[in-house]
Amino acid sequence: MRRRRAALLALPTAALLALVPSTASAYPNPGRVTGSVVTHDPTMIRTPSGQYRLYATGGGISSKTSSDRTAFAAGADAFGSRPGWWSRYSSVPEAWAPDISYHGGKYLMYYSVSSFGSNTSAIGLAGSTTAAPGSWSDYGIVYTSDSASDYNAIDPNLFVDDDGKWWLSFGSWWTGIKMIRIDPATGKQLASDTARRSLASRPTGTKAVEAPYVVKRNGYYYLFASYDTCCAGTSSTYKVRVGRATSVTGPYRDRDGVSMTAGGGTPVLESHGSVIGPGGQSIMNDVDGDLIVYHYYDGTDNGTPKLGINLLDWSSGWPVAY
Repeated sequence: MRRRRAALLALPTAALLALVPSTASAYPNPGRVTGSVVTHDPTMIRTPSGQYRLYATGGGISSKTSSDRTAFAAGADAFGSRPGWWSRYSSVPEAWAPDISYHGGKYLMYYSVSSFGSNTSAIGLAGSTTAAPGSWSDYGIVYTSDSASDYNAIDPNLFVDDDGKWWLSFGSWWTGIKMIRIDPATGKQLASDTARRSLASRPTGTKAVEAPYVVKRNGYYYLFASYDTCCAGTSSTYKVRVGRATSVTGPYRDRDGVSMTAGGGTPVLESHGSVIGPGGQSIMNDVDGDLIVYHYYDGTDNGTPKLGINLLDWSSGWPVAY
C-alpha cells in the first residue's frame, strides 16, 4: 500500500478524480492482512510504542494487536468482567461497534449494547491509560434509545473539533445518523446543550444508514457512513459512502450536492468480486496517511467477516480508497 501511495501522490488532480470507481470492479481490494483477521466493525489506534490495537464487535469487545499493520494476533476482550448494566439492553452479553480515541492522557472507548434489529439500545463509555485488554474501566451509560424512539443509540463515534468541542455521532436505521454535544470533563452528554441533531437519513425506501465516522480534512468535515444491509454474509449489501460540510453539524452533501439527510452519499467502497458488503468503517490517521479500517464478507470463505484496510487519498477533495 505504501508504494502505491507514493505513485498516486505524483498524479495530477484530474487523474485522481478518474480513480473514483465508476464500476464495481474498479474498487480496490483490501490491503494484505494475515493471522487473526475475522472481525466486525473494527476500530484501531497506534500506541506510542508503534503497536496497533484493534477492537471490534463481539464478546466483551474483542481485540487484536499488530506490530506492522499486516500480521494480526487475537487478544483478550476489553472487559474481562462485563458490566452488569449490559443485561438491561441485550440478553446476549456482548457489545458492538467500539470507537477508540486518545484524549487528555487517556484512551476512550465508546461502544454500544443492543439486540439485533431492536432500538432498545445504549451507548457506553470506558477509559484506559494503556488501551490494553483488561485495563478498561467502564464509566457507564452515555445515551439510550427505546422502542418509542425514532433513532437507535448504537455505532458511536467521538469527534473533537478545532475549538475543543466534543461531539458524538451515532445511529442505525430508523431516522438515521444523529449527533450530540459531549462534556469533555465527563465524556457524557453536555448538560447545557442537549439537542439531538440529524446528520444523515434514508427518508424513502430502506432506512439503512448507520456506523457514522467524522473527520476534518482540508477545511471540510467529512461524514462516512455504511449504507444498506450488513450481517448477511454473501447476501450483504453494505457499502461505505461519504458527504462533506463546512460545519461539523452539517448539512453534509455528496459530490453531486445531494444532502445526506435526503439519502445522498458519494461511494467510497462497495462490493466487488469476492469482497462483499464492505462497511462498519472507522478512519485512522497513521504515519503514511489516512486509513479506512472496515470489515467485509469473504466470498471465497462462505461469507466470513474479515478485516479490510486501505489507504485514502484526498487530493480530489473526496476520499479515494486505494
